[in-house]
Amino acid sequence: MRNFILFATISLFLIAGWLKKVAVYDAFIDGAKQGFDTAIKLIPYLIAMLLAIALLRASGILTGFLAVISSGLHALHIDTGFIEALPTALMKPFSGSGARAAMLEVMQTRGADSFPAKVAAVMQGSTETTFYVLAVYCGAVGITKIRYAMTCSLLADAAGITTTIFISYAFFAN
Repeated sequence: MRNFILFATISLFLIAGWLKKVAVYDAFIDGAKQGFDTAIKLIPYLIAMLLAIALLRASGILTGFLAVISSGLHALHIDTGFIEALPTALMKPFSGSGARAAMLEVMQTRGADSFPAKVAAVMQGSTETTFYVLAVYCGAVGITKIRYAMTCSLLADAAGITTTIFISYAFFAN
């Protein structure tokens, strides 16, 4: 059924183009050229982000940050079972693949059915690649003043992370 829906959707686009007398193949080629030009413009932004992610992981800042959060929560007598999943949440605003790698690392070290792995999996779907989206979309159209968009996006990520922790405790805690 899914294959039929996909085929029908593509067919509908082709038929609509034919009915409107649009040169569908030429329009496709023009769109592909524009997409390639956009991809070329985005390469510097992507390289800068990948470099920042690599530096964050290699420097040990992430590990130290998690240790501080864990000790603070432990001092407040708050369960820290979700701490191992936080690298997924902290990486997600920068890189979806980096967050996925962090989630898989938790699953490999603690097991796919462990509480931190479940929290990491929910976090993977509850947050957005904020800086990637801002760099790609704003960079593609030349927007340089992203202060408010970034603030709102990071607040939405924080809400997603917080909600993930509470929902995960409600559904997955033993």
